[in-house]
Amino acid sequence: MNTNYSFPKQIIYLFWTYLIAILLFFVFRLAILPLNYEQFSSIATQENGFSMIAKAFFMGFRFDSVIASYVISPVLISFLIAYFFNIRNRIFYKVNHYFLVIVFSICFLISSVDIPYFKYFFSRFNVQALTWLDSPMFVVKMIIQEPSYVAFFFVFLTIILIYAWLMLRVYKSWLKPLSSQTKKTYSLYSYFINSLIFVLLIMVCFLAMRGRIEKKSPIKVGTAYFSNNALINQMGLNPVFTFVKSVEQRAKTSNKDLNLMDKNEAKAFVEAEFERMRSNPIAKRGVVLGPKTNVVLVIMESMGTCNIGYFGNKDNLTPYLDSLLRASVSYQRVYTAGIHTYNGVYSTLFGRPALMDKHSMNLTIIPNMSGGLPNVLRQNNYRTLYFTTHDDQFDNVGGFLSANGFERIISEKDYPKREIKSTLGVPDHIMFEKAIREIDKLDSSKPFFATLLTASNHGPYILPEDIDLKTKSKDIKDKMIEYSDWAIGNFIQRASSCNWFSNTLFVFIADHGAYKGEVNYELPLSYHHTPLIFYFPSKLEPKKVENIGLQIDVPALIYSYLGVENKETLGIDFEIYPRSYGYFSYDDKLGVIDDEFFYIWSKDKGEFLYKYVGNDKTNYIKEYPQKAKQMQRYAFSMLMF
Repeated sequence: MNTNYSFPKQIIYLFWTYLIAILLFFVFRLAILPLNYEQFSSIATQENGFSMIAKAFFMGFRFDSVIASYVISPVLISFLIAYFFNIRNRIFYKVNHYFLVIVFSICFLISSVDIPYFKYFFSRFNVQALTWLDSPMFVVKMIIQEPSYVAFFFVFLTIILIYAWLMLRVYKSWLKPLSSQTKKTYSLYSYFINSLIFVLLIMVCFLAMRGRIEKKSPIKVGTAYFSNNALINQMGLNPVFTFVKSVEQRAKTSNKDLNLMDKNEAKAFVEAEFERMRSNPIAKRGVVLGPKTNVVLVIMESMGTCNIGYFGNKDNLTPYLDSLLRASVSYQRVYTAGIHTYNGVYSTLFGRPALMDKHSMNLTIIPNMSGGLPNVLRQNNYRTLYFTTHDDQFDNVGGFLSANGFERIISEKDYPKREIKSTLGVPDHIMFEKAIREIDKLDSSKPFFATLLTASNHGPYILPEDIDLKTKSKDIKDKMIEYSDWAIGNFIQRASSCNWFSNTLFVFIADHGAYKGEVNYELPLSYHHTPLIFYFPSKLEPKKVENIGLQIDVPALIYSYLGVENKETLGIDFEIYPRSYGYFSYDDKLGVIDDEFFYIWSKDKGEFLYKYVGNDKTNYIKEYPQKAKQMQRYAFSMLMF
């Protein structure tokens, strides 16, 4: 049997194609350094400065590989077919070659344009640049009149010529001989080995296209945000990646700007409403804790009031939360901004509402949320930490928060692998224990703000076995509620022995609720009604507050308790300034509530108005049209502001 082995020349060609592309992407990234020399010099003099820069380049390699793999993958599949069918046609290989040269040239064009774009806007190239296409002559004149832009054009032209020459050399070395040879008969051994090689390369290529080996999420813009330095974070990005992702985002209806009413009318309404509330306070904050008080904010996965005995659940699933509510300032009528965890994190931390089905954090251009808790408290000399049990890149949370005030994000990567139980990472109590250890290490001369996002009360449900808890429920979901409650109790018990406990305000709120009990309306209130607990046993007397409040009010309440001034959120201290209505999003639906009525607006299903207090299922939209209009205007204005 003939066992002569011949390695596929097509694969060698693609290897050199990949290597050249990665090298040129590296050159473009390297060009950012001299254009931002002062900032990089400052970074280099910092502790671990060079390692941060090196990590940014490695992050860049990952993003560059994503783009290179997307471009190469169709040619790789084409070459696989050519190998098995012994295709030797010259035109076939030239078409594939020119495809790669043209597409990579476009990528390098974007990379070239990105350099001055980044220098000017401090943002990697994205779809926003295309807004200039409405005035093409203006853009042309701007480029011609700016010598540096012309210089960049010649740099790009030089690089493209070098790239085309290198690729021509690679083509002549590996593909041209194939098209000039007669068809060759491969041995069975060669077919077998090369088949394995092609399959392996396709698998590697598709893994590189995903950018990450973690199951929960492929690589995102936020993946590059590994530090608190905005320049370092953005340096790791590939401008082709940010451009493509921003185009995808722009194309999605869910990410388009809301157009519920006239923007000027909405702005005037909201400003008048805030002025009305602040000009007529009914009370004053009795206890001001002071701006040196530590704050621990716990965002509890799916822990709506529907799960809690204090609010009427008869299954006794939350004995610790029940006792905590009785020992705290308990806000009885608070509603979450949306129905997703990213809604809960975004609105709780930054005081902004969920904008229907728009994802407010999964953005290519990450906004500066200057009025949010991490930024404001950091400006007040707080250390800021965020703890999560799982991959922080899911929903782009890690990148968004790193760009908005959090010094450290402790996530799945920071736990031993043996403690990671599922795609949701570690159990809640492991995260809580980690948080206590990390907080204990902080410099006690500064206050801290720590946010902890739990996850165990969400599928896949995995109940830890090595803990001091005996659940009584049969249903796994109820068992996990029991466990989540136990983990919170265990956290407070352990924290109470720490030096920082006596000077710490603990705040508990759900990210959202859950389907529970009877659902009477198109928008289930159980998915929004959340506990809101302010616990500081040595300084806050237990009481109930019945005013309607929102998840977006959490920053304003904390500022009020600390005596910190800030007016840059849509939240208010609703205990002092009562709201006219509460409002919240349920993706394509919008809910508005007051003491008697519950208004629901749906994009597809119209309007509904219910008297929800007595679970009345009658739609009163025709009987109270003015009331419905008032409630709609309130919510639309707040979302459009």
